[in-house]
Amino acid sequence: MIKKAIIPAAGYGTRSLPITKVVPKEMFPIGNKPAIHYIVEEAMKSGIEQILIVLSSRKNLIVDYFDYSLELEAFLEREQKVELLKKYNIPNIQIHYVRQPYARGLGEAIKLGETFIGNHPFAVLLPDDIIISDKETALNQLIKIYEETKSSVLGIHTVPDEDLGRYGIVNGNSVKADYIQVTNIVEKPKVNPPSNLAVIGRYIFTPNIFQLLKKVEPGHGGEYQLTDAIESLLMTKNVYGKIIDGKRFDIGQENDYIQLLNFIHEKNRTNMN
Repeated sequence: MIKKAIIPAAGYGTRSLPITKVVPKEMFPIGNKPAIHYIVEEAMKSGIEQILIVLSSRKNLIVDYFDYSLELEAFLEREQKVELLKKYNIPNIQIHYVRQPYARGLGEAIKLGETFIGNHPFAVLLPDDIIISDKETALNQLIKIYEETKSSVLGIHTVPDEDLGRYGIVNGNSVKADYIQVTNIVEKPKVNPPSNLAVIGRYIFTPNIFQLLKKVEPGHGGEYQLTDAIESLLMTKNVYGKIIDGKRFDIGQENDYIQLLNFIHEKNRTNMN
């Protein structure tokens, strides 16, 4: 069973400057909740019981958000604002934090979770990717493949040719209509991408990924790429890719973020009618 998850949230958010100089991208509002709230809710709905959020010193706003405000709760109770008190409720789940001193890549962020995870399979959810599904959560779709295969699983999505250079791209052998056994992964290919299947922000890993992350050499900009560890994992273990059923929004892309705001607004308005 997958009971623990890591949420890497220490990045600089350079795609969304200048606002991310003062507001973490993970705290961008979507309706009346920040982006990371949706990620934590997805984890909870998928059976996760403990979460580790990897932070930088600039992201204390995230800690404050998930903390209790006894003063605010007392005020709402005193004013008998019951409906507001219900809205205020934050996700009831164990959340732990660890600092990443320098934003040196996704691989390093995940490696910081080794002690927290122990010798167990675990999930990784990237807060850039908000995935809305009416059926089951994106993470739960991966968990089902893990339970069937007992192997690491990558969330994948078909992207247009012009966007292939922004993602890790995989190819592999079809297992079923919606998932493959991965045979190759290339980080942000500039030429000859192996397919149109991009890795997006949902993963299930077996704990042996930590030993491989320790062997990763820093790449461009001194970053430790998760893709390099996955490439090593493919040499000795099966890795699967699940085409996620859901509508994905990358909040680091301005157009995606605006579309997400409109989507959530329409969804909330429909639910009210």
